[in-house]
Amino acid sequence: MEAQNQQPIYTIGDAQPTYLDIQAEVGITKHMGGYAATDALHRLCHLEQAHRVLEIGCGIGVGPAYIAKRFDCQVTAVDISEKMLSWAQQRARREGVVERIAFRKADVCELPFDDDGFDAVVVESVMAFVEDKETAIRELIRVTRPGGYIGLNESYWTQPPPPELLSYSIVIGPGIITEAEWRAIWEATPLEARTIQACDLDAKQEVRDRINWVGWRSILPAWGRVLKLLLTNPRGRSAIKSQLDSPTALFSYLGYALFVGRKPQRATGE
Repeated sequence: MEAQNQQPIYTIGDAQPTYLDIQAEVGITKHMGGYAATDALHRLCHLEQAHRVLEIGCGIGVGPAYIAKRFDCQVTAVDISEKMLSWAQQRARREGVVERIAFRKADVCELPFDDDGFDAVVVESVMAFVEDKETAIRELIRVTRPGGYIGLNESYWTQPPPPELLSYSIVIGPGIITEAEWRAIWEATPLEARTIQACDLDAKQEVRDRINWVGWRSILPAWGRVLKLLLTNPRGRSAIKSQLDSPTALFSYLGYALFVGRKPQRATGE
């Protein structure tokens, strides 16, 4: 039954596919820190008290399904990719939480929601692909209710990589900035109780975390789709090869952090 609802894959057209295009084609997603980082972010955002949660950049749907199963709340899951939303809907059906998740295509810099609508907004591994981070954060604040929480799990450069490596960063995120730049952006927000928890990045652990995050039931078919792209789609093959050619030394310059803050309550009489 599930296969009848699945979007067609291997539909790469004339343009050279990006890193995110390939992920959407094969049904895989990137996530720093795995479940441990997500659990920490959820605790800091007090999701146990939330009734309406917005997850930005839901990818293949691991995050919203996890929230819907753990907390007594309704989840709105947003992604900019129709294909990612299709994978996410399939996961929600498979895990029995589809009635508790609303899916919506949207850009984080222009969210199609009313002001003050969500008790918490969660964003994981999205801002590395967003150039205008200030606008995106203003949107996150706008759609969060006064007293609600905003939480990000995002990568940064612990120190700027040398130019010969920086050119490869488009694979892991063209909008990655330094830790100092991230701290400056976060401290400039109007949020209260701002928290920044920096985390070390272990490349081998990240591989294990990603496998655990996606799950073998999804990752094995995804590898099969990667193989089919390599064998049948020249543009897909070229894109995958260029991504695999990225030097591992680049990851020694990466870290990530959890950024959490609370939207101020409105003044009495406002």
